[in-house]
Amino acid sequence: MKTVRLTAAQAMVRYLSVQFNNDNYPFFGGCWAILGHGNVAGIGEALHGAGDSFPTWRGHNEQGMAHAAIAYAKASNRKRAMAVTTSIGPGATNMVTAAALAHVNRLPVLMIPGDVFANRAPDPVLQQVEDFGDGTVSANDCFKPVSRYFDRITRPEQLLTALPRAMAVLTDPVECGPVTLAFCQDVQAEAYDWPENFFAQKTWKQVRPRADLDQIDGAIAAIKAAKKPLIIAGGGVHYADACGDLCDFAHRHNIPVAETQAGKSALPWDDDLNLGSIGVTGASSANAIAQEADLIIALGTRLQDFTTGSWSLFTGPNQRILSINVAAYDTRKHDAISVVGDAKVTLAELTNALGDHRANAIDPTLKENWISAVNNVTAMPTGNALPTDAQVIGAVQRSTDEDAIVVCAAGGLPGELHKLWKAAKPNGYHVEYGFSCMGYEIAGGLGVKMARPEREVVVMVGDGSYMMMNSELATSVMLGHKIITVILDNRGFGCINRLQMATGGESFNNLLDTARHVEPSAIDFTAHAGAMGAISEKVSSVTELEEAMGRARNADRSYAIVIDTDPLPSTEAGGHWWDVAVPEVSVRPTVNEARKNYESALKKQRLGD
Repeated sequence: MKTVRLTAAQAMVRYLSVQFNNDNYPFFGGCWAILGHGNVAGIGEALHGAGDSFPTWRGHNEQGMAHAAIAYAKASNRKRAMAVTTSIGPGATNMVTAAALAHVNRLPVLMIPGDVFANRAPDPVLQQVEDFGDGTVSANDCFKPVSRYFDRITRPEQLLTALPRAMAVLTDPVECGPVTLAFCQDVQAEAYDWPENFFAQKTWKQVRPRADLDQIDGAIAAIKAAKKPLIIAGGGVHYADACGDLCDFAHRHNIPVAETQAGKSALPWDDDLNLGSIGVTGASSANAIAQEADLIIALGTRLQDFTTGSWSLFTGPNQRILSINVAAYDTRKHDAISVVGDAKVTLAELTNALGDHRANAIDPTLKENWISAVNNVTAMPTGNALPTDAQVIGAVQRSTDEDAIVVCAAGGLPGELHKLWKAAKPNGYHVEYGFSCMGYEIAGGLGVKMARPEREVVVMVGDGSYMMMNSELATSVMLGHKIITVILDNRGFGCINRLQMATGGESFNNLLDTARHVEPSAIDFTAHAGAMGAISEKVSSVTELEEAMGRARNADRSYAIVIDTDPLPSTEAGGHWWDVAVPEVSVRPTVNEARKNYESALKKQRLGD
């Protein structure tokens, strides 16, 4: 057997560089790296030696560059991914939030934090977290509950099994999620005689599990028996490359479709059978059908509480749920009819068996009325001093073409975008709402642009989320990946302020002007974005915003537009109840009244697993 002598870090980088996907592209788009004493000598030297065969990208914040890597994977429909390496200590723990985000959203990312010395000779090494009762623990153990696969590399030859295991998880349709390889810093530099065949190019084929025939028969019977079925399209539709298949299936069998946050853009917004968003941030058209439907066909969705209205939305008499998913765990929720299989393959099998079966027609005025409501709230303002989020969304929508990708994550904007954004093409809507992580937006926009350089990327972010993490705007300039960032300044956390007041509370500690401070906040977002190298400007109206969007689209680098907005309004049309517990006891009458309403709403919840 021929061998080659390499350090453990060099071997890891060489192995990762020859992993390919179905389309014959390298699976990894490179490695994000902030180098420190836990990875600069070992992994840093290995990355330098790899050059363009495994490009290294420099970020400004460990969490931010991990978010960029995750967004890259999501925008690639999980066909490609990135690695992220940091030093030990704060560099590593800064990535834990991003790992949780990837875990919740089931997105592939390879985390490679440096770790303590395996030989323990210099203990405690700089930044080492010591456990008085367990000598094997380090800060990287924080990754264990938020990783799909975790390993600690304490000997070079462990990579011979750890790396294939990592790849198997990253490319598996069910297990897909973050992988953490905590790499002891002394081991990174150790040499080993590696078998040359370990570095042969390997292609990871996309696995498409086929459902059990009995499950298919059960699904066919349920669909044929249904008078008012509704499909809920989740992120699994995108990851299975099944958007076109869903469109064909829905039209052949005349079954309307509603979209989750992850599933939005599976169908064009103007498709007659696309009833819009579902759930708490849902369209009135979709939610009306959901409440009356006798069969909910959950396609590639994990049925999160925003989708189900905290399980109070699906209230039709004798209503059943048919859940089609590659993950058996998801198909068993709420006593659903379970079909464990790939969305693309399963739709084809169902269509073949259903033949010319068609469901009853739906009332077309439901969608017509909803689109009218959308157009009304997103129209040009007529008198309000500060624009609403909806009016800003309308301006951005009018200023972009059908290829544009809108990126967002947390606060009030995801709800407004879910309702109001008219996504024309698959992947045109990129909103991280599984973990709803403030600070994802700009880094995520960068990752999306790296995955989809041919499409325009528009990041919409509130001032609160912008302040949490904005450093990768500078990275986008540095790397030449242009993104347009629209910063909506409502002076605080406007979404949570609205929720606080809706549950009977007073505005408290959310808006900057009602929080405890000595000096009033006066952040100049325009100057801040400009200082990071972006072209930036502040506009005072929606009309000026549209004009600025034209300049941004023609610009040669990342562009930031700041606009003041009203923190109080949100779109009243559509929507549904969401379970947010209200105190049972309070001296405040408004809280007590909110508690009565809460207890009444609880009675509508669908009980079960």
